[in-house]
Amino acid sequence: MSCPKLGLATTLDQSGVRVSQDVVEAVLKRFENAGMLAYQFFDWAGKQRNYEHSIRAYHTMIGSLAKIRQYEIVWDLVNSMKSKGLLNIETFCIIMRKYARAKKVEEAVYTFNVMEKHDVPPNLAAFNGLLSALCKSKNVRKAQEIFDNMKDRFVPDSKTYSILLEGWGRDPNLPKARRIFKEMVEVGCNPDIVTYGIMVDILCKAGRADEAVEIVKSMDSSGCRPTSFIYSVLVHTYGIESRIEDAVDTFLDMERNGITADVAIYNALISAFCKVNKFRNVYRVITEMKSKGVTPNARTCNIILNSLIACGETDEAYKVFHRMITICEPDTDTYTMMIKMFCERGELKMALKVWKYMKRKQFVPSMHTMSVLVNGLCHKADVSKACEIMEEMIEKGIRPPRETFGKLRQLLIKEGRKDVLEFLQEKMNLLVKEPLCD
Repeated sequence: MSCPKLGLATTLDQSGVRVSQDVVEAVLKRFENAGMLAYQFFDWAGKQRNYEHSIRAYHTMIGSLAKIRQYEIVWDLVNSMKSKGLLNIETFCIIMRKYARAKKVEEAVYTFNVMEKHDVPPNLAAFNGLLSALCKSKNVRKAQEIFDNMKDRFVPDSKTYSILLEGWGRDPNLPKARRIFKEMVEVGCNPDIVTYGIMVDILCKAGRADEAVEIVKSMDSSGCRPTSFIYSVLVHTYGIESRIEDAVDTFLDMERNGITADVAIYNALISAFCKVNKFRNVYRVITEMKSKGVTPNARTCNIILNSLIACGETDEAYKVFHRMITICEPDTDTYTMMIKMFCERGELKMALKVWKYMKRKQFVPSMHTMSVLVNGLCHKADVSKACEIMEEMIEKGIRPPRETFGKLRQLLIKEGRKDVLEFLQEKMNLLVKEPLCD
């Protein structure tokens, strides 16, 4: 990260490090938010003697590049994998997911359609992958259309129906979800634990928690035992509805049924207590987790921080952040939340302190984290530091949002620093422009 962009390969050569597939995979995973920087490392590693990229390395790199919309390089890597006989169904599923997430629905469908040309005939797993990519990006209507047209070509399984069921749940459209569930049963495809979990989730999100409880009670007759996930959905829903007694009772019911509490249901219980501002109970739950050997995760931390910040308890939020980072690894949301909190309080020194800690931990920030800090610096007219962060963002191959770049642009023009603006604009232009998917 500290190496000049153009000298990375030379520095790596001089390091004397002999790369292995495990090392390359670990580095790429660590730097998946730094697309072009990671790609330089990937390119360098691929040229080392007695080394060949693994399928996992290719897949991580494809995901990283697609995240910053470097699709031309993505397809170059697909062709490289094809020449080495490494292409598989998952390769195309990753690309479909990334296109769908970027709202490029036609490109996602195109990816599915060109699999045959790349000597990877699409099967039910690929079909499910396409439907999943579309549903998770809120394009369930397109997924349903494709399902209706192709269900004779690929015989749907319980996973296929569960994907569509979840898609209509996200839409949200309870009547459509009920229709899919009914069709699933009618064609002789028995609901499994995943399907039941999704249906409970849909009903809970529709405000029908009591109906969801009835489904949970009926599961035993079908040979499916409720999981901690299903209980966590119920606890979370009761929390949203401020039905704290029901949330606690459901948690205790789960324990009475012999199901071991995991971090997900503890998080749901913590969220329920946060909703009614019972932070003393939250800390008791954390203590219980420790006593039972369940380690809090970044999600645990984020739930508490988000609630404290929303209540205006920003000093307490910082104390919690300080304590939690000794227990669990923060994620992008944790850092972004804290940096945004200090920026909104006008405490840029503290925001930069969190930023420095994050960099010291060698955590690669996301575009959103960087944007929050640049926006905060612009608001305080700290143009030099804002430019420094912006340049770092561009160097990592991350395109700053138009709004963020626009704020900095106005500030530079206002201060008569057009030379700096031109320098940053030139760097922006050097980012590879988004090519066509074909």
